[in-house]
Amino acid sequence: MFDDLASSAVRSALTGLSTRQRVSANNIANLQTPGFTAVRVEFEDALRNAVESGDTSRVTPTYADSPLAARQDGNNVNLDEETLSAMDTGLRYQLMLRALDEKYELVSTVLKGGR
Repeated sequence: MFDDLASSAVRSALTGLSTRQRVSANNIANLQTPGFTAVRVEFEDALRNAVESGDTSRVTPTYADSPLAARQDGNNVNLDEETLSAMDTGLRYQLMLRALDEKYELVSTVLKGGR
């Protein structure tokens, strides 16, 4: 009942978003670390392809160095970009939780006989 494609896709999205949030927090924590290269997390294309194929069991986030230019100290963390990314990721995470909650609420209503 909870292993359908939609639920699995939402769980995969939550995993990707929480990973992105942790990486963004790490990037921000290293804002002043000389030579630190910011990391980006991608999972949306893999998730989209997995949903199209009907199997989201193998969706894993990937990591890549940020392409932003480095400052003189070799660090390329951009606080504005990281802050916006963290806010966007948080909102997307809340949306995915809401979708999962709505599904569980619907199942609960059906099991209760519509009451």
